[in-house]
Amino acid sequence: MAEPVNYRTAAADNPITRLQEQLQQDRTELEFHAAYGFLPSLLQQLQIPIDSQTLVFSRTSLQLRRISPATPRAIYFNDDIYVGFTVGGDVLEISVADPGLGAVFYTLSQRQQEPIFQRTADECIACHSSSRTEGVPGHLMRSLQTANDGQPLFSVGSQNVNHTTPFAQRFGGWYVTGTHGTQRHQGNVFAVDRNTPNVDDDSGLNRTELHDLFRTDRYLSPHSDLVALLVLGHQVLVHNRLTKASFTTREALNYQTALNEALDNPPGTLLDSTTRRIASAGEQLVEALLLAQEAPLTEPVHGTSGFEQTYSARGPHDDQGRSLFQLDLQQRLFRYPCSPLIYSTAFRQLPDEIRLWTIQRISQILAGSADDPRQRYTHLSPADRQAIAEILTATHPDFRTAAIAP
Repeated sequence: MAEPVNYRTAAADNPITRLQEQLQQDRTELEFHAAYGFLPSLLQQLQIPIDSQTLVFSRTSLQLRRISPATPRAIYFNDDIYVGFTVGGDVLEISVADPGLGAVFYTLSQRQQEPIFQRTADECIACHSSSRTEGVPGHLMRSLQTANDGQPLFSVGSQNVNHTTPFAQRFGGWYVTGTHGTQRHQGNVFAVDRNTPNVDDDSGLNRTELHDLFRTDRYLSPHSDLVALLVLGHQVLVHNRLTKASFTTREALNYQTALNEALDNPPGTLLDSTTRRIASAGEQLVEALLLAQEAPLTEPVHGTSGFEQTYSARGPHDDQGRSLFQLDLQQRLFRYPCSPLIYSTAFRQLPDEIRLWTIQRISQILAGSADDPRQRYTHLSPADRQAIAEILTATHPDFRTAAIAP
C-alpha cells in the first residue's frame, strides 16, 4: 500500500536531487557564466532546450522586485523541470515534478561558488498549493493584466492558463512571439488603466520580435515562443493532475489500511468509498491526458524559436513514424490528442491502483467501449482513437499488455 504524503519532511527523489549527488561526488560540474551564472550549464545538464524559453513580465515569483517589462523572467522547461532566470537575480528558481511529492521547489545561488540546490517550501507553497493548483503542491501559469511597470492588476481579474483556456484569455503578463492569424491574446501589452483590461490593443498580436520592447540580448534567446507557451500551459495542468491522483490514492489507501486494522478486515479490503475516490481522481487525470475540453484553435499558430520543430521530432515513434509529441497547431495542440506526459516518470510511478485504473479507462475510451455521460471525449474521432491506441500499444510498456480493441 502507498504511504501517506509528508510533503515538508519526506525526502525528494528527482533530477535535481540526483544532480546534487553527482556534484557532491565530483562526477559532474556546473560551469559559471559571467552574464548568466549557472543557467547555461544547468540547462545542459538537465537537457532543457533553450528554444523552450518563455518570458513573463508580471511581477510575481520570489524575485518580483527584479522583474519588469524591461527585465522579464525567463522560464525554460522540459517534461519534468521548470527553471526560472531573472536578469541580475540572486538565484535561479527551479521547480520539479517530483513523482512522490508533486511540485518541489529549489533555488540555486547565482554567485560564483560551489553550486548547492536549496529546497524551499513555505516561500512557494503560499501560491503553489491552492485551488489554482488542484489543491496540491503544483505548478501555476496565470494570465493577468499588469500596469506598465509589470505590477499585477488583480482587480481586473486573472485566469489560470492551460489547454482548456480560450486563446483570447491567455498570456496576460507574458511576452509572446509567434503568428496566430486573427486570433487574439492578451500578451505583449499592458492595461489601459487600473480598472480596464487592455483587450483592444492590436500592437501585441502576431509579434515575431521583441527587441524594440526590451534588451533581448540579455537572454539566451530573443524569443518567448508561442508554441512553447501552449505546451507549457498543457504540462502545468497534467503535472498537477498527476500529483492530485497520486496524493488522493495514497491518502485513501492509508485511511483504508488503518480502517481495516481497526475492523479486523482482511488486508487489501477496499471500501466502495475508497474505490470512488480513486476513480474520481483518475477520471480527472484521464481528462487532462486526453485533452478533454481543449479550447480550439481557429487558425494555424506558429512560434519563432524552432521549438515546434524540435518538440515534434521527439519520440518514441511507432512503426509508422507517429509520435505523441507531434504537434497539430492548426485546430488543436497535438496531432494525436494524448499527452506525451503519459511517458513521464510521474505517471510511471503513480500508485499501482490508480495507474492501472487510468490505463484501463484510457484503453476503454480509445476502444469506444467506455461510458462517457459528461461527453468529455467526443472530441476524439474514430481515427484519433485508433491512432492513439496504435501509438500507445507500440511505444508504452503499460499499454502493450492492455487490450485496446473495439
